[in-house]
Amino acid sequence: MRAIVVGAGIGGLAATLSLRRAGCEVTLVEQTPRFTEIGAGIQLAPNATRVLRRLGLLDAVVARSTRPSRLSFRTWSDGGEICRYALGREAEDAFGAPYLQVHRADLHQALAAAVPPESVRLNTAVVGIGQDDRSAHVTTAGGERLEADLVVAADGVRSAARRWLFGADEALFSGTAAYRALLPADKVADLDLPEYALWLGPGRHFVHYWVRRGELLNVVGVIGAEKARESWTARAEPGEQLRAFDGWDPRVLTVLARTGTVFRYGIHTRAPLARWNIGRVTLLGDSAHAMVPFQAQGAAQALVDATVLGDTLTGATPADVPDALDRYVRRRLATATKVQASSARAGEDYHLPDGPEARARNARLAAQAARNEFGPHAAAWAVDALDEQAW
Repeated sequence: MRAIVVGAGIGGLAATLSLRRAGCEVTLVEQTPRFTEIGAGIQLAPNATRVLRRLGLLDAVVARSTRPSRLSFRTWSDGGEICRYALGREAEDAFGAPYLQVHRADLHQALAAAVPPESVRLNTAVVGIGQDDRSAHVTTAGGERLEADLVVAADGVRSAARRWLFGADEALFSGTAAYRALLPADKVADLDLPEYALWLGPGRHFVHYWVRRGELLNVVGVIGAEKARESWTARAEPGEQLRAFDGWDPRVLTVLARTGTVFRYGIHTRAPLARWNIGRVTLLGDSAHAMVPFQAQGAAQALVDATVLGDTLTGATPADVPDALDRYVRRRLATATKVQASSARAGEDYHLPDGPEARARNARLAAQAARNEFGPHAAAWAVDALDEQAW
């Protein structure tokens, strides 16, 4: 069985490894000339770390990660705690895998290091995908035609493959933009910050947590916006982040004041699809279900896609590919779409104006913490990706 994976992000690398474990010969095609350290913090809930364990990479990622013991929800103006949810050992015991916080580049490096170099084609842009009854192929910008039994398009939120498969369909601006930065631990050591906190305020929220074994504080401030570029490298204007959070708890403002380079990016999503695959070609990860990051499930859902894809193709023959891809989509589409929707609702909930609505939200969060120590966002963590009965 031969497979081509388009895109070497987290989803594409995980799909490559999962397909190799399923017995496929995989070619991973990526348009950038080299892997670089890009992005900032990323959170890996137990549904994601179970996948990393299956891929044999959990120990390598744990070695570069932080394990928070709890998540604290805070009020924007004075930092008073609304409620807290358990993580740490309690979550690992309940869900069978740890909750980790890691630099995106460290996760990407762990995945990339497990892919044999001869399986990777860097600096190779794909300009078309095609298929017939017996095979699929991609066409590169250099005029090559690479053939395989299936093609997996993991080409991100701006997926060209999605457009080729299903017609005009652009990324959607979510109405939110994010400021992000990384601070060395010694820059904030005097602030008595919670280890992992989410501060809720009118029209915006602020989150911080540790990555790289506690060496760096990852900071993200999300605001409502009319427009913003979808870019990992666009820089904010000097002091822009302070103006956006004017009047917030002094600890938040001090953290924002001590940041060095601050990046600002528009958060984009994709509309849910009724299907992700046609014949021998399928979407995976953000190309299928890009979502807002307000439940920390974007990367996790891509990792789960990858492990289910490998599972459905284990033991398959080239003739079985269309049916196997149908099974993959049946097992993943409804769950990923549900997580997309719940992440969007969480963002709306976080940004309620001061007054009765915010007070009711805070009371609801506190009541949920009393009923379920892991909180409502843990619903996505429980189901094992390979438990077919669950789907």
